[in-house]
Amino acid sequence: MKNNRLGQSEIFVSQVSMGGMSLKNDLETSSKIIHQAIDLGINFFDTADLYERGKNEELFGYALAEKRSKVIIATKVGNEWNEDGTSWRWNPSKKYILSAVEKSLKRLKTDYIDLYQLHGGTIDDPIDETIEAFEILKTQGKIRAYGISSIRPNVIRAFCQKSKIASVMMQYSLLDRRPEETCLNLLKSNGISVITRGTLGKGLLAGKKAKTYLGHSEEEVKNAANAIKNIADKNNNPTSLTACQYVLQSETVASTVIGFRTMEQLTSCVNGEEISNLEMKGFQKLQNSVVARQYENHR
Repeated sequence: MKNNRLGQSEIFVSQVSMGGMSLKNDLETSSKIIHQAIDLGINFFDTADLYERGKNEELFGYALAEKRSKVIIATKVGNEWNEDGTSWRWNPSKKYILSAVEKSLKRLKTDYIDLYQLHGGTIDDPIDETIEAFEILKTQGKIRAYGISSIRPNVIRAFCQKSKIASVMMQYSLLDRRPEETCLNLLKSNGISVITRGTLGKGLLAGKKAKTYLGHSEEEVKNAANAIKNIADKNNNPTSLTACQYVLQSETVASTVIGFRTMEQLTSCVNGEEISNLEMKGFQKLQNSVVARQYENHR
C-alpha cells in the first residue's frame, strides 16, 4: 500500500489506517485483526485516551508492542474523565495535556507517540496554551508531531495560523462533502494533511440499508450508495474500497481511518496493494450523485 507524508512532518502513513473506537475490548481477537492489517500494508493506527477510558490504548499497546518500529501510532487528548469514570469534561489546558500524555505513553507501552491530536475544541479554548503544550512535548521527544481532530472551520483556521500542526482529522465522505467547500484547499495551501473519518458514512456507502443522514434524505443516500456500487462493480472492487477512493482522490488527504471490527471488513477495504485514483469520469459521477452541503456553524 502507498504511504503518504503527513503534512510537513517526517511521518509517512498508509492510505488506509485503522481506528480503534469500534474494536471490542478482546485482546486476542482484536490483536489478530491488527496484525492482519499490518500484513496488508496498514502502518497507521489511531486511538484516543477517551475510548473505553484508556482501555483502547492498552489494547493497541498490547497488540503493537513487538511491532513498534514498524507502525505509526496516533492518539488523542482533551477529554478528562471525572473521578468515578461516569462522564468527562473538556480540558485543553497545558497542564492537563502534559500530564495526560504520560498515562497514554504507559498504556501504549511506548516512549513516544507519533501523532498526538487535540480531540475536539472550540474557538474559545486557550489555543496558544494548547499549542505550547504540544511544542513542549515535541521538544521532549515524547511526540513526533501533533494535530487536531475537528470539523469546525474557525478552529481549523486558528490552528493553521498559530501552530505547526501536521494534520487535521475530520469527517469526510461522499455523504459529507462539507470539507470540500474551503477546508481542503485551506489545509493544502498550509502544507497540512487531512486524515478522514466517517468515510463509509456509518456503513451507508458500504451496503447498509439507506436512511437519512446529515440532512440528506433516504432517497439521496440511496442515490449516493448506488453510484458507489456502480463504480465499484465496474472496477471489480468492494463498495468500501470505492468509498475510500473517493476521499483519497484529494491530494490533501493522507489517510482514511476505518474502524474495522472484523477480518471481512478489513479485507473489503485493503488487499495489500496500492489504492489507485478513480478515473475522473467516475469521480465526477460520484460527485453528481449527491449535493455537497456546507458547514452551517463555527464558520
